[in-house]
Amino acid sequence: MVLARVAILRKSGINATKFGALDKSDFVIPPFALFYFYLVFASALHWPSVTHRTMFASSAAAWGGVAICALGLVLLAAAVATLGASFRIGIDADHPDKLITTGIFAVSRNPIYLAFAMVLTGEFLILPHWLLLLYLLAGAALFHRQTLREEAYLSTHYDNEYEAYRKRVRRYL
Repeated sequence: MVLARVAILRKSGINATKFGALDKSDFVIPPFALFYFYLVFASALHWPSVTHRTMFASSAAAWGGVAICALGLVLLAAAVATLGASFRIGIDADHPDKLITTGIFAVSRNPIYLAFAMVLTGEFLILPHWLLLLYLLAGAALFHRQTLREEAYLSTHYDNEYEAYRKRVRRYL
């Protein structure tokens, strides 16, 4: 969904990828993300992997994980649709758009990060390997770090409008 949205916006002349523009250390994230995808596909397709033993075996947890993943993807789709042409990966300080406070953003200030965390949680419940748990914990920490960065930018850029929004809508849930 995210890559499709970036491609659609690029065709419209909008560069939606501002990842790493403010902090070059963000560029260490993509290799770890690619390895994560490999781990998930390796588990599902029985490819060679560094993780072989699961932490627990539970059909109920796995089906719960499927449900959490599905809800996370629905939440992600709603957030991407609500953002429309304002969608960016990273902070776009050069071309700020209007503050989006409607749709799913009227319920959560950070539904995209919440959706990603839900998908990581669901995937861990489906494939309960220690390395996927580590990715879940690291992902949650990185999402929160980015949330704090974005909040600082939004507070500076939108001032009173963002402050009123922050008081009205919770950070995650």
